[in-house]
Amino acid sequence: MTILDQLADHARERVAAAKAKAPIEAVRREALALPRGAFAFERALGGAELAFICECKKASPSKGLIAPEFPYLEIAQAYEAAGADAVSVLTEPKWFLGSDAYLREIAASVSIPCLRKDFTVDEYMLYEAKLLGASAALLICSILSEAQIADCIAVCDALGLSALVEAHDVAEVETALRARARIIGVNNRNSKDFTVDTGNSRRLQALIPAGVLFVSESGVRGPEDVRAVREMGADAVLVGEALMRAPDKRARLAELRGTP
Repeated sequence: MTILDQLADHARERVAAAKAKAPIEAVRREALALPRGAFAFERALGGAELAFICECKKASPSKGLIAPEFPYLEIAQAYEAAGADAVSVLTEPKWFLGSDAYLREIAASVSIPCLRKDFTVDEYMLYEAKLLGASAALLICSILSEAQIADCIAVCDALGLSALVEAHDVAEVETALRARARIIGVNNRNSKDFTVDTGNSRRLQALIPAGVLFVSESGVRGPEDVRAVREMGADAVLVGEALMRAPDKRARLAELRGTP
């Protein structure tokens, strides 16, 4: 069983426990009662310049504990002040040490859109994302069928959420496109063994047609990596560890963006 399989299985356990406390009908009704979102996440990624999605992440399965001290609100606010276009917030609690509370509080404290980064295995998690204040949710091709991805995108559309559909190879990009994904994130990190190949985005970029937003995820360590992402024509880059390990996150993001 791969790490991704374990993450997905644990997500199913979390959903089952959540449903036992609050049935899906009630959670769906509550989420749909909120004002429909304006797809702020994809609008933030659709500008002329490369957009930066900056991650709030305490730990990961491959790196272990990344941020022993984790002032998540300060981190998110520093990202916004440095010109981030969106914030990615890990809510997976076991391996990433994330929390729904982090997303709820960050979404209430910044004006830029927030992505709920978790291992979506059920539409229940999309209603949760809406209630937590997210503007977008992550859908991973490796753990969802094409039909499930299409169904999740339909739920996101009803809620006004953007769906970031993550792919790692040719077959998964094709699956995302058939499911009518409007944002495809190419993960340079293999989610099965967590090895990183920054050339993955370049190889798959040609498969993503005009009109579909293209996000390069993982593996950005310095300005030279950002330049490579810009040159390949990506709409956005998701940066995690390079920012989380920086003592001055505002200065580090400015460096990566190429701004004084």
